[in-house]
Amino acid sequence: MFFERFFEPGLAQVSYLIGCERAHEAIVIDPHRDVDIYLRAAGEQGARITHVTETHIHADFISGARELASRTGATVHVSDADATFRYAFRDDPGIARLVGGDRLEIGRVRLDVRHTPGHTPEHLSFLVTDTASATAPMGMLTGDFLFVGDVGRPDLLETAVGVAGTRELSARALYASLGALADLPDWLQIWPGHGAGSACGKGISALPQSTLGYERRFNSAFREKDETTFVRHVLEGQPEAPRYFGVMKRVNQQGPRVLGALPVPARGPHLAIENGGRHPVVVDARSTSAFGAGHARGTINIPFGETFVNWAGALLPYDRDLAIIVEGTGERAQHVATLAARALALIGLDRLTGFFDEDSLDAWASSGQGLQVTPQIGAHDLAESLKHGGVTLVDVRTEAEYSAAHIPGARQIALPHLVEALASLPRQRPLVMQCQSGGRAGIAASLLQAQGVDRVINFSGGIVEWTRAGLPVERAS
Repeated sequence: MFFERFFEPGLAQVSYLIGCERAHEAIVIDPHRDVDIYLRAAGEQGARITHVTETHIHADFISGARELASRTGATVHVSDADATFRYAFRDDPGIARLVGGDRLEIGRVRLDVRHTPGHTPEHLSFLVTDTASATAPMGMLTGDFLFVGDVGRPDLLETAVGVAGTRELSARALYASLGALADLPDWLQIWPGHGAGSACGKGISALPQSTLGYERRFNSAFREKDETTFVRHVLEGQPEAPRYFGVMKRVNQQGPRVLGALPVPARGPHLAIENGGRHPVVVDARSTSAFGAGHARGTINIPFGETFVNWAGALLPYDRDLAIIVEGTGERAQHVATLAARALALIGLDRLTGFFDEDSLDAWASSGQGLQVTPQIGAHDLAESLKHGGVTLVDVRTEAEYSAAHIPGARQIALPHLVEALASLPRQRPLVMQCQSGGRAGIAASLLQAQGVDRVINFSGGIVEWTRAGLPVERAS
């Protein structure tokens, strides 16, 4: 048996390639859309990908199962374990249904299917046995059911998809699924579908794998022996679901369109920006500091980095064409733009029409359009302005972060809700955007400027700089 784990940092998502060396066949579990990585890995093993499956209908990325099948002819196995939440394409050619108790065989590698609802009603897990050398499973692919140090959150069907009244029912199903692991040995390895940084749990460890015995001993979900206490524990403190999760869930349930290959954006001939529907929405993916020093009016700053996918999914429209501005010129700019296009495609933002480099931005500025700046402010100057009522401070962190510690007088509006709350913000004074350490505040300032709000200031140091300066904070009582 051969086994390979793939970790996608921008999504904190994990997929797996498992195969039989003797049969030269392999299966991919929970693939994302960049299927070339699986094809290369299988090729290095001299194997064909003959099967593709996934643990559940994903909410945080576009499934690559159909994409991979179109390139390989592999059979796609989808869950049919719950009648209320099913794949719409389950009867299509090349699709096979799975329920608990089923078995997949890839040469001498066996995957036994277990129905493990809770995170989602249709969720499956797979017990993996290398029958060439063993009669019992060595590990379990647990998807978003059981993580290292956590379990999959059971509230997303209600909070992200809008299926009312399912939070507690899902939590109770999760409790039962954990209890159903009682027949499995402590030495069983646990191979989860996400790592630290994913919004599919509230405390996922960065460790890539664990054992069932270790989780039984140290995972807090196993400590709650009473169902009612477990339900309360697992539902409390869950972070706000990213806005694009609902879109992902619907697309994956219906079946994502097959791209054939990831997009490679071309350099645009000239930058054109319009708030209406004729021109693309332009994303400036340069750093917060570069954007603040000078940017084209109407552009939105989402720096290309670890959080790019999260904020792109939360803030960009799925029904508009997109264009992107990147740092650098020439091959460097093309490379960054291609990486950004890949990241956007992973969450279904496929309508990228092209990219512009820094030469394009200079040409825009030289054409008489000019560049807009985002004024910056430091902690002591902000404190003085707040003291005299010269500015309105908006804290764009989450409600939980705000409650833990906030600057006196700050108004809390989480970044994903900023534009819709714009009408409620006073405009007599400049608006200062503030977050933890500057990243979200820079995005927030760009959103307001793109909406035509000129008097916007970025407190780029955030509450980190504020506290380091010895200035006071308030906490929720």
